[in-house]
Amino acid sequence: MIAFPQKAIDNSQVVREVDPRASRDLWTLLMVVTALVAGLVLYAWPNLELRQAATAKEELSRERERLIEQNRKLKLERAALEDLRRVEAIATRELGLRKPPAEAVTVVERPAQRAPDGTLLAHAQEH
Repeated sequence: MIAFPQKAIDNSQVVREVDPRASRDLWTLLMVVTALVAGLVLYAWPNLELRQAATAKEELSRERERLIEQNRKLKLERAALEDLRRVEAIATRELGLRKPPAEAVTVVERPAQRAPDGTLLAHAQEH
């Protein structure tokens, strides 16, 4: 084995030149990649918005159908609760109320409605 003497090399004075073509190529590559990414985003964004709008429309349609069904059920329940025979049965059975004798019943009629000028509305509508 032959040993060569090691010389100390001082590279502190070496100045590395910047290659202008490498910098230009880097900037060109960066702009091309940026343009591609921007194109993909601009292409994908409307499609994503359309999908989200379709999903929201479908969800709102299901909610509308649910509310229509709930409204129908509530109307049926209201009609059942307003049934006078049912109210009378609850009043007699649960509350212990009973019908008053015929002589104790007083019929109260509504007074005739009057127009602002003092005439009766029924009379004013005939003319």
